[in-house]
Amino acid sequence: MTRVSPRWENRQTVAGFTSGGPNEVLITFARRFRDVSAQPLCLDIGCGAARNALPLAELGFRVIATDLSAPMIDAARLRILAAPAPAAVDLVRAPMQPLPFAGGVFDLVVAHGIWNLAGSAAEFRSAIAEAARVARPGAGLFLFTFSRSTLTPDARPDAGESFVYSSWNGEPQCFLDEGQVIAEMAAAGFVRDAPEPLTEYNAAGPRGLSSQECGAGRPRAAAARSPEPRTPNPESRIPNP
Repeated sequence: MTRVSPRWENRQTVAGFTSGGPNEVLITFARRFRDVSAQPLCLDIGCGAARNALPLAELGFRVIATDLSAPMIDAARLRILAAPAPAAVDLVRAPMQPLPFAGGVFDLVVAHGIWNLAGSAAEFRSAIAEAARVARPGAGLFLFTFSRSTLTPDARPDAGESFVYSSWNGEPQCFLDEGQVIAEMAAAGFVRDAPEPLTEYNAAGPRGLSSQECGAGRPRAAAARSPEPRTPNPESRIPNP
């Protein structure tokens, strides 16, 4: 996704993201990674108005928060500036893929309501692969994405796709069942954090938004790389502290 949908630049849509609180399940998961270094590095992909980025910084992370929507980045900046104390959050306008960062640098990657916006399975998989690339060995991944249960049982995916549907709001988006989520994460090298079923929200409503939450362990591909120091990618845009 290199161009943002107009709905994510709509003033009312952006305003709706400015007051929401953090995902507390994410915050609990993130606490496990905050002591890996003096200032662990977190990547918040599709940060919106910084509902999670700011609390993650308050936990002790240095947060690199990305979004492709300029109005969302502006709203995030205002929220950060209004915080009672300076926050270690750097905002970068960037797509979910490719990510403009060096490989193997982030201790925690957050994909909260962003990968479901991929317009094709190929884009979805590319975004996951990018997350695996930039995560360090042992890093955590927190995924919050649309569930197939959001759609009616008779809904059909777009032509040539297995989990991309345009029937929800006229735009192609990804709706995966639990097996598909697990398979896609595994294909990118992520190891599940726990064997329990993924958490699914609002599945009972006939059209209620249903999402799945998944905590994942380290990328296998990254763990197989040499433990020797990596040469920084010249295209890395992680701002200086």
